[in-house]
Amino acid sequence: MTMKFIDVTFNGGMKIDAILHPAVPPTGADAPTGQDAPQPAPGTPAPASTVIRTDQPNRDGGEGTAPTPFELFLASLATCAGVYAQRFCEARKISTEGLGIRVGCEFAPKGFQVTRMTFVVTPPQGFPDEYRDALVRAVELCTVKKHIMTPPAFEVVLA
Repeated sequence: MTMKFIDVTFNGGMKIDAILHPAVPPTGADAPTGQDAPQPAPGTPAPASTVIRTDQPNRDGGEGTAPTPFELFLASLATCAGVYAQRFCEARKISTEGLGIRVGCEFAPKGFQVTRMTFVVTPPQGFPDEYRDALVRAVELCTVKKHIMTPPAFEVVLA
């Protein structure tokens, strides 16, 4: 099973970063062998980690210097939909000029729970009518959305 690790660092105040490390391929009996084993090109540097910064708004004790974790969650859904829309168009050699997605988030009257997300896709200029339904289906394939629809197991343990 491939593993991906994320380390969390605390940087003063409410500034908390996530360091996303490259996926670690399986080892032992689960590791691919022979032709299936991934082979980096000679001289290829190790993949770098990615740092995602978060903060809280001033009203919640932060400085508002970065998105909140929840804002990143919502943005990950929106941008994932964008990736699928862009790939759909590019695979059909359709210009993405004018392509847009706006996501509306409805919240429950009490608490801080999103009850509905509506993705409004604006097709690019000159988009063929016969692809409209297919574009919607492509956006619905978003991997982040799939993880919400079929959530992983969560576990918290002390080191």
